[in-house]
Amino acid sequence: MLSKVTSCGLSGIDGYIVSVETDISNGLPAFDIVGLADIAVREAKERVRAAIRNSGFEFPSRRITINLAPADLKKEGTSYDLPIAAGVLSATGIIPLEFFNNSLLCGELSLDGTLRPVYGVLPKTIAARDNEIKSIVVPPENAYEAAVVKGVRVIPVRNLSELVLYAKGEVEIIPVEEEWDKHAANGENEKEPDFSDVRGQYHVKRALEVAAAGGHNLLMIGSPGSGKTMLARRMPSILPDMTFDEALEVTKIYSVAGLLPPETSLVRKRPFRAPHHTISSVGLVGGGRIPRPGEVSLAHLGVLFLDELPEFSKNALEVLRQPLEDGFAMISRINASITYPCRTTLVAAANPCKCGNYLDETRPCNCTQQEVRNYLGKLSGPLLDRIDIQVEVPSLKYNELDEQEPSEPSSLIKKRVNAARAIQQERLKNNRIYCNSQMTPSMIRRFCRLDKESSALLKEAFSRLNLTARSYNRILKVARTIADLDGTPEIEAVHIAEAIQYRALDRSFFE
Repeated sequence: MLSKVTSCGLSGIDGYIVSVETDISNGLPAFDIVGLADIAVREAKERVRAAIRNSGFEFPSRRITINLAPADLKKEGTSYDLPIAAGVLSATGIIPLEFFNNSLLCGELSLDGTLRPVYGVLPKTIAARDNEIKSIVVPPENAYEAAVVKGVRVIPVRNLSELVLYAKGEVEIIPVEEEWDKHAANGENEKEPDFSDVRGQYHVKRALEVAAAGGHNLLMIGSPGSGKTMLARRMPSILPDMTFDEALEVTKIYSVAGLLPPETSLVRKRPFRAPHHTISSVGLVGGGRIPRPGEVSLAHLGVLFLDELPEFSKNALEVLRQPLEDGFAMISRINASITYPCRTTLVAAANPCKCGNYLDETRPCNCTQQEVRNYLGKLSGPLLDRIDIQVEVPSLKYNELDEQEPSEPSSLIKKRVNAARAIQQERLKNNRIYCNSQMTPSMIRRFCRLDKESSALLKEAFSRLNLTARSYNRILKVARTIADLDGTPEIEAVHIAEAIQYRALDRSFFE
């Protein structure tokens, strides 16, 4: 007897429909799975056999052939356990065939028939909706993740026995529903590091505010102990609130990576990733035998913080150039190319030299000029060209540390950032982007027009600082963000001046 069950595979962060075809025929007992299945999928036959028997059903002692179509696409992971078991039970008449007419199944089976959670359920649910499939059967731990997709009934099933009873209509399972505003943001009640703890460094706080408002890359250079890491760790407290579409994009990546906590529907806070400088280029950008998103993709629409930037391997830093520019990381393999989005804000911190005291007025630097150039030379010009804002973080004086009046709290800064981001989203709503840093050259020409005074100022800076075309565009983007923070519809000379100031540091210390 032949049965067909609908499941779903993953290509990057997108799902594609997989038809699990089961044929049971006379012949010597055998259990074969075909259709370009990996080891985890081929091992499913042992889990399925044990799960069916331990759930109280008879496993057929006949020739069983499972075909995963389309057969030319690689099938990976354990989420095919449930549809394979359901196909066997359907082919033997235990589950009615009509149950699978408009349902998609995915889940891993334990040997006792219990369902375990799997990764990638959100993009699979989106694929079900896009293919007009009305319901999806998933493990309970994945139900809230799937339920954020409207138009698909999410059926949480605990074990194989419950699936059979539900398919026969003998038990009722209430579909899980989830609303975007139903729960507070993940970790919202946790106390975050606040900018009110930071003494002095007002110009650096301003640079971080501009970076957060427009999604601009930022580099801080200063002596050890000047507060670079402390400032960067507080940036999540001023990042703008996520929209539903942004949260959906980030959640898809975390779902595919298997990093979404059980019974979690959406990632509601912008990610902040801070990998150690020993990370490999694969860990940073993504890849592996089974391609997985790297740190730059896990920081999508959030912040990727690279502390001690020159200590990262040169290869790891150079592979960042294309993802930072294009907003996606492409991982190519023999049989496929997978693309992961990575429109992230890069925040980096670096010492000016090996000993760290090159810019310090109070402590002597023990490095020679050649050693300083070699240390900073690890940061290539093309990489620095992709960093919009570069600021020096000086060591604090005692009177700044001894200030009794509290600094401006993160809550006030975040209000300005949210207001600026709202202006950008309204301006860019028809362009499928979220902030100024993502603008293309054509959008820059449209939204970043300059008056004569501003144009003359930028022309002089372009000549004096020997800027590139990329630098020119990035100055305009930063100026647009500064104008948005001021609530000004047009870019003025003062906004251009501040944006140019943020580009001067690399020309002073890296040439």
